[in-house]
Amino acid sequence: MFLNPLYPQHGMRPENQSSVSEFLLLGLPIRPEQQGVFFALFLGVYLTTVLGNLLILLLIRLDPRLHTPMYFFLSHLALTDISFSSVTLPKMLMNMQTRCQAITYAGCISQVYCFIFFGCLDSFLLAVMAYDRYVAVCHPLHYTAIMRDELCVILVAGCWLAACAQALLHTLLVDQLTFCAGTVIPHFFCDLAVVLKSSCSDTSLNELLILTEGGLIFTLPLGGILGSYIRMAAIILKVPSFTRIFKALSTCGSHLFVVFLYYGTIAGVYYFPSSGNSKVKDIVASLMYMVVTPMLNPFIYSLRNKDMKHALQKFFRTVGTPGYC
Repeated sequence: MFLNPLYPQHGMRPENQSSVSEFLLLGLPIRPEQQGVFFALFLGVYLTTVLGNLLILLLIRLDPRLHTPMYFFLSHLALTDISFSSVTLPKMLMNMQTRCQAITYAGCISQVYCFIFFGCLDSFLLAVMAYDRYVAVCHPLHYTAIMRDELCVILVAGCWLAACAQALLHTLLVDQLTFCAGTVIPHFFCDLAVVLKSSCSDTSLNELLILTEGGLIFTLPLGGILGSYIRMAAIILKVPSFTRIFKALSTCGSHLFVVFLYYGTIAGVYYFPSSGNSKVKDIVASLMYMVVTPMLNPFIYSLRNKDMKHALQKFFRTVGTPGYC
């Protein structure tokens, strides 16, 4: 890893300190002369993420044909992706521009909370969207009766509340830890696992909670998603036809791709971490699920979706109409 020579080295006192005012974020493992190129790259990625997901929200709001359960869930996923990227990227870009790697204690704890909150919310929403696709494919005649507006609101509200509880639990435990003066976070944001390793106090309870309760939060939504798709595949293959298979792939393929990309990179960071001092793989995986996936979602769900493409064309025709205000 290439460390920035501008990182301050003074003030690194080894004694414990119960109220540390700030930490140092080492950032990305890039050379100082490459800072400008990567700043422009990640700024472009962040703007694409925000504008792309805002466009999805706008299209779903304006087009009555998109007022269905699937797009209702997609609108919440788009909002979550904007928030998820905004937790870390603006701070990382500011640090790259100013060459100041400091982050306040309150800012670091806030990053931990928001990172867990929006990460869990993303996971829960993907599971709810898989259930919606399961009902659409396996019970098409009863889809409207099952996926009522009330049920959709309850499912989304449950996702937000469960994610909030999960984030609050871990953040309160982190706030009880003791950190040394001059603590260095070898990452580009205050990741929960890295913050725990940087603490001077015993973190066995925090780690046990991540392995047990955190493991359930990871495996249960993923198990529900995989179970839904296995059930869908079994029903489709009972009476196989090219038309049914193509329709199922066009309906569920984009969602399944996002699921594997999101959960695969998270598993690589938290369940198969890098050993020794080589943490580049973990940082790259973190960039994938925190930066790349939210940016790709608008393209995945829009370019492969007939209704979204039609709504986009209608929107641009309306905007291009003379006299449009």
